[in-house]
Amino acid sequence: MEKELVIVKSSGEKMIFSTKKLERSLLKSGASKEIVDYIVEQVSNEVYEGISTKEIYNRAYAMLRQKKPVLASRYKLKKAIYELGPTGFPFEKFVAAIMQFSGYQKQTNTIVEGKCVDHEIDVIAFKNNHQILIECKFHGEPGRKCDVKVPLYINSRFNDIKKRKKTDDTVDEGWVLTNTRFTKDALKYGNCIGLYLLSWDYPKGDSLKERIDRLGLYPITVSTIMSKREKQFLLSRDVVLCRQLMNDSFYLDHLGVSEERKQKILNQIDELCNISQ
Repeated sequence: MEKELVIVKSSGEKMIFSTKKLERSLLKSGASKEIVDYIVEQVSNEVYEGISTKEIYNRAYAMLRQKKPVLASRYKLKKAIYELGPTGFPFEKFVAAIMQFSGYQKQTNTIVEGKCVDHEIDVIAFKNNHQILIECKFHGEPGRKCDVKVPLYINSRFNDIKKRKKTDDTVDEGWVLTNTRFTKDALKYGNCIGLYLLSWDYPKGDSLKERIDRLGLYPITVSTIMSKREKQFLLSRDVVLCRQLMNDSFYLDHLGVSEERKQKILNQIDELCNISQ
């Protein structure tokens, strides 16, 4: 029988601990029913009144990593995206890389002329004469959401760009992309005025998380083998996706990684990128 214990989310909101929710999150990592049942039982025996969801995640993650590291990498995806910080620039490069692997040409941090003023756009994606302007909103802490001010502000910028006199490179779409969530008003306004909103869990069936899992486009920060220093070195060289490291593995030589450890890293990444194929 499920314990009626109150736990605390990163936002400070309180909720009842649910073994079903924990079970679903573990199953999404690709873990077997046997592994999931074991972890859920262990965690359920350790939870207490007022425990944070972060602590519950840490305990489940540690056990999953012990059982099967590659699945722990998938399980830590949300945390791995936070690790792209503290600035939003690596996240912008991550978004650009996702668009590139989705068949788009891309530009980052480009100055675009508007009717009234110039605007710096985080990511511009092109495909088949179709142009998308993408504004990335990165939050380095769980619990923070994009409120209605974000799409309001971004829509005004996109409208200024659309009203410029140039017509040879018209804007077809405006996107707002965040690694966290939108408030209800932000979703309502963004959808009303025609912005495409993409967040960790929105839209359902094609959210940021679901796109990453479906395409196998994981950030290098998901690695459970590499150190923080090694990941930061790769990010500084614009290697933001695990798939990129498969093609640019010579960067591991620059880090002085032994051949044996290098192979372990590449084997884990290869399995991770292909696990959902």
